[in-house]
Amino acid sequence: MKHLLTALALLIAVPVQAAEKLTVALDWTPNTNHVGLYVAQAKGWFKEAGLDVEILPYTDTSSGTLVATGVAQFGILSAVGFHSQRSMGADMTAVMAVVQHETGRLVFNGEREDIQRPADLDGKIYAGFGSAWENALISSIIKHDGGEGTFDTVTLGTSAYEALANGSVDFTLEVSTWEGVNSVLLNRPQRTFSYADYGVPDQHTTFLGGNGTWLAANAETATAFVQAAQRGYAFAADNPDAAADMLISGTGGMLSNPDLVHASMKALVEGGFLRDAGEPVGLIDADLITGITGFLFEAGILRDANGDTLTEMPDVSGWYTNACLAE
Repeated sequence: MKHLLTALALLIAVPVQAAEKLTVALDWTPNTNHVGLYVAQAKGWFKEAGLDVEILPYTDTSSGTLVATGVAQFGILSAVGFHSQRSMGADMTAVMAVVQHETGRLVFNGEREDIQRPADLDGKIYAGFGSAWENALISSIIKHDGGEGTFDTVTLGTSAYEALANGSVDFTLEVSTWEGVNSVLLNRPQRTFSYADYGVPDQHTTFLGGNGTWLAANAETATAFVQAAQRGYAFAADNPDAAADMLISGTGGMLSNPDLVHASMKALVEGGFLRDAGEPVGLIDADLITGITGFLFEAGILRDANGDTLTEMPDVSGWYTNACLAE
């Protein structure tokens, strides 16, 4: 009896190690690009790694800013935003490629007979989203096809797709695995121009990134988080329907169109956007990073910490790491 009491006393005296709290910022309202986080949460893989992970709600402050300033340890980062902020010295490092290839494309009404090639877009109206990247991208595509690269822009944000449907604008940009899928569900015939067909380098369009200072000081915790998230995305790549259901359930009613979520997951998987054949999910390709950075540099989009246009191509080798990924 004495030994039993002693053993119980020792058990009571040993404190239970609390899970380490981490926050992850989203780059937009929840969508299928975030699916791996919600799968890892639903499966208990973050908890299994000793982590208490909070997925922060999307706000007007970019995920890149939240990560760079240390408000969040990790964030889902849009590629162009990441490259732009990193060139200005933002304290963040890409640790995983969420979307392996370019999902964006230039889109217009499928019934338009006057648009057959990018050069036909000269002088037409573009429904935009307010970034310097868009102008450089579209101008480059048109010029690559022999046009002048001139067009009128009206900034509409997500209203661009309704404006395109009702004919008040001529073209816009979309993510093929979300807005493109939705256009099919809405029975809105479209035609598209792929960026890569007109001289724009392929890129990882979405990253998981971390605060650089925090990563350096917390390598073990960072690796545990990244590998749990990687496991979530790998599950999604193999089980898109189940992953879609977990995303819908985990977002508390924010995704009101389950058909869109499931169709988007199918497009991500069948298009090879979540995983390249023979490679682990999330692997960052150095050539893709260098290629798109070079395009942005040549277009005069990248700026330094003072806001001045970069005059030399930046060294991107320290902008990313694959060290946290499972092989």
